[in-house]
Amino acid sequence: QVQLAESGGGLVQAGGSLRLSCAASGRTLSDIAMGWFRQAPGREREIVAAISWSDGTTYYADSVKGRFTISRDNAKNTVFLQMNSLKPEDTAVYYCAARESPLIRISIAQYPSWGQGTQVTVSS
Repeated sequence: QVQLAESGGGLVQAGGSLRLSCAASGRTLSDIAMGWFRQAPGREREIVAAISWSDGTTYYADSVKGRFTISRDNAKNTVFLQMNSLKPEDTAVYYCAARESPLIRISIAQYPSWGQGTQVTVSS
């Protein structure tokens, strides 16, 4: 199992930026895909972005394309989510997740390992 530790959430004004970090441990990262999901009050958890550790293939939800960037740092075993041009509708708890396969999937059911979540609040 992959253990995940998230950081970087906070309060930001609309149009601002935040960078979320998720440090992974427990097994080689070459065999995993990692994703960022979010859950707003009263809404179901949804995928934001994902990346394959092996080849760098990425996926972005339509709602964040052009604003968010997912990336990875091999030396730090860490995945990042750079969030720019934030909107109030981006307000949610953001979760880091991992699956023990290099193939990206967009369903939460395909990610057995999860971080604790970090709150992102965007004020208007």
